[in-house]
Amino acid sequence: MADGDVPARVQAREFSRTMKITAEQVKKLRDQTGAPMMECKRALEEAKGNTEDAHTVLRKRGQAAAAKRAGRVTTEGLVGSYIHAGGKIGVIVEVNCESDFVARNAEFQGLVHDLAMHVAATAPRFIRKEEISEEILVKEQEVLRAQAEKSGKPAAVVERMVEGRLGKFYEESCLYEQHFVRDPAQTIAELIASKVAKFGENINVSRFSRFKIGE
Repeated sequence: MADGDVPARVQAREFSRTMKITAEQVKKLRDQTGAPMMECKRALEEAKGNTEDAHTVLRKRGQAAAAKRAGRVTTEGLVGSYIHAGGKIGVIVEVNCESDFVARNAEFQGLVHDLAMHVAATAPRFIRKEEISEEILVKEQEVLRAQAEKSGKPAAVVERMVEGRLGKFYEESCLYEQHFVRDPAQTIAELIASKVAKFGENINVSRFSRFKIGE
């Protein structure tokens, strides 16, 4: 059997026989990600000891776990707030989970605080890109297309430019698409997915309000 045909788990086991993942490596990855110790160990084994690749492995697992639980009802949670230094900007955010047990967890409470702080810093207009109305989306595409056409490029190229700039619009405007201010290497969607994987419950941001003096 060719190496490419060997399942990832088998490869990880074979690799672990030749290179031992140290407790220090596992602890470091856990401190960075908050993932369970055994998950960190498995991710490091799959990534052949490369911490950056192990981060990617954990994020993919978190996204998969979040996708599996996406349809589960979230009737518990917390309302959190954040007031920016000087009292000029304030945010209230509602983050839902499945049980009161998770809602009372200190790490979940920290997530709610971090999300409120992030909203204060980035001022997203929407929670998810799927929530953008067709009217707003069409208007944005018209503006982006008009800008792209000024380049004089062929129509096919213009459409690709519009698609790329629309992705940037989502990233700037939608909370889940934004990069987390405390860790720009991951998006808010990835941050939440990592907590879904850790707690074993669906987690959703259901609403937020951002207030700024004079607006």
